[in-house]
Amino acid sequence: MADQPCGFLVLDKAAGLTSHACVARVRRSYKLKRVGHGGTLDPAVTGVLPIALGPATRLLPYLEGDKTYQGVVQLGVSTVSDDLEGEVLARFAVPALEAADLEAALASFRGRIDQVPPQVSAVHVKGQRAYALVRQGEQVELAPRAVTIQRLELLGWDGATARLELLVRCSAGTYIRSLARDLGEALGCGGALAQLRRSEALGFGLEQAVPLEALDQAPLPALLNPLAALGHLPQRQLLDAELEGWRCGRALDHGLSLEEGEPVAVLGPDGNLAGMARTSEGGLLQPKLVFNATG
Repeated sequence: MADQPCGFLVLDKAAGLTSHACVARVRRSYKLKRVGHGGTLDPAVTGVLPIALGPATRLLPYLEGDKTYQGVVQLGVSTVSDDLEGEVLARFAVPALEAADLEAALASFRGRIDQVPPQVSAVHVKGQRAYALVRQGEQVELAPRAVTIQRLELLGWDGATARLELLVRCSAGTYIRSLARDLGEALGCGGALAQLRRSEALGFGLEQAVPLEALDQAPLPALLNPLAALGHLPQRQLLDAELEGWRCGRALDHGLSLEEGEPVAVLGPDGNLAGMARTSEGGLLQPKLVFNATG
C-alpha cells in the first residue's frame, strides 16, 4: 500500500460536471489509473463526491451507503426527468398550502418505502440505460424498489414561489428526484426537483471536501486515510507474529461477538489498514482483501 497513493479524496462537486469527468481529472492529477467514485451525482447536483485512489478503490463496497441531501422542490410542474433540467410535461395550479399540510404529506415518505426511479436514470431496461431509451423517444416502465428514508425534514416553505426546502437522509439507491415527483403527486399539484446538494456520502462530509480547483495547485490535496471511511465497522489489529500469515491469506481468530459474514477492518501492528475480512464459521476471520499480499 505504500508503493502508491492509497486513500480518499472528497470533492465538493460544482454544478455542470459529471462524476465521470471528476474521476478523470483526479486520475490525471495524481497520475493513477485506479481511481473510482462512490455514488454518482447528476451534473446539476453539487456537493460531496468521495473518490477512491489506488488500492482504496477496493474498499468502496465496504463503505457506509447512507447519504444526506439538502434540496429544493418546485411544486406545480411535472417533467420527463423529475427535475427542472428536463422537458416540462404539465403545469398545475398549486393549492394554498401551509407548513402543516406539507408536514402531513412528508410523513408518508419516512421509513422504508417503495420508490419508482425517474425515467431519465441509469437503471437498466432491456439491456440499456433508461435514459438512453427515453432519448430515443420510448416510454419506460420502471419497477419500484425498496429504499429507506431515515430523515425527512421541512426546512422552509415559500408559498409565493411554491418551493419547499428539504433535508433528506436516505439509503443508497434513493432518488431525490423521485421523492420530489411523488411528493408533488401526493399534494395534487405535481413536483420536480429544483436544486440539490449532497452534504454526506459514504461516511464523508462537506467539512472534508475540496473544490476541483484545488487540483490545479501544488501540493495536491492530501488523501484521507482509508480508515477514515471504515469507522462504522469493527476492527481487529494484528499482532507482529500474525502479520506474515495475514499477508499469505491465512484466516485469523477474531475474538469478536459478530454474526457470520460481517465485514471487519484488519489493522496491521502499526495501526494502518492491512485489509478487509469477513467472519466465518468457527470464530475465524477470512481474508477478503489483503494489502501488500505475499505468496
